[in-house]
Amino acid sequence: MSEVLLTGLVIGESARWHEGRLWLSNWGAQEILAVDENGKSEVMAKVPTTIPFSIDWLPDGRLLVVSGPEGRLLRQEPDGSLVDHADLRGLGAAGLNEIVVDGRGNIYLNGGCTFTPDEGQAPGLILLVTPDGSVRRVADELSFPNGMVVTPDNRTLVIVESFASQMTAYDIADDGTLSNRRVWAPVTGDGISLDADGAIWAPGWTEDWQPVCQRVAEGGEILDRIHVDHACFACALGGDDGRTLFMLTADWRMNEGFEDNLNRLTTGPRTGQLLTAPAPTPAAGHP
Repeated sequence: MSEVLLTGLVIGESARWHEGRLWLSNWGAQEILAVDENGKSEVMAKVPTTIPFSIDWLPDGRLLVVSGPEGRLLRQEPDGSLVDHADLRGLGAAGLNEIVVDGRGNIYLNGGCTFTPDEGQAPGLILLVTPDGSVRRVADELSFPNGMVVTPDNRTLVIVESFASQMTAYDIADDGTLSNRRVWAPVTGDGISLDADGAIWAPGWTEDWQPVCQRVAEGGEILDRIHVDHACFACALGGDDGRTLFMLTADWRMNEGFEDNLNRLTTGPRTGQLLTAPAPTPAAGHP
C-alpha cells in the first residue's frame, strides 16, 4: 500500500536519495527537485533542455546532469551554474538517457535511445567517463537502455533494456570496462533501485497491463508488487534507514503515442506524483 508524498509533477524521473531528501528530475518543467519526508520540495537546478535529463553525483558531492537530447554531461558549480563535465563528441552520445556513478567515481551514461528503431536494430550504448576525464564506449547493441544500478562491490552493472523487456548485467573490470553480458532477469523496468538482498525494485506492468512497482530477484522471480494508479517511471530506496520505497508516477496511457502523451502531460493538468511505501530490505549499491 502506497501513500502520496507530493503531487503536481509533470513526469518525475531519475529518483535518487541524497543527503536526507529524495531528488528527482521533473521532466516537462526543466526542474531538478529535492523533496523531504514531509513532502516539502525545493528547486535545486533549472535544466535548459527538454526530455530526458537524469542526475547523479560525483564522489565530492557535485551534481551531474545528463542533458539527453543535446548529448551533454553537465556539472553544477558552487554558484549553481551548469557547465560541461566531459567532451562526449564523436562517441554517439545523441539521445543520452540515464546515469549512474559507481563507488570509484566512474560515470556510466547510456544513450542511443530512439522510440522508432529500425526493425531488428538495437542502437543503444553505454559510455564510461573515468575520474581522469577520459571517455570511451564500453557497451553497445542495447535495446532502449534505461535505468542502471551498480552493486556495492563495484563489480556488476545492471541495466534495463526496455524494448527487450529484460534487465541485462555486465561484469565491471578494475578499469571500468564492461564484459560478460548476460540476462539478469527477463523483466522490464525503467528507473531502478537495488536492495541489500541483491533484488531490484523496478517499474513495470502486470500481465493485464496494470501499473506496478515490483521487486525482482536475479533470474526473474517477482518477490513483491505494489500496485499504483498510474504508470511508474522510476523508483528509489531511501529514508533514514533506507527502507522507504519512493515511486514516481504519471498518467501515461499505453494506447497513446509518445508525443501525444507528452503533449497532454505538459499542457494539461499535472498528474505526476511521488509515492512512498515501506520496503523489506534497505538500499544498497549505486545510485
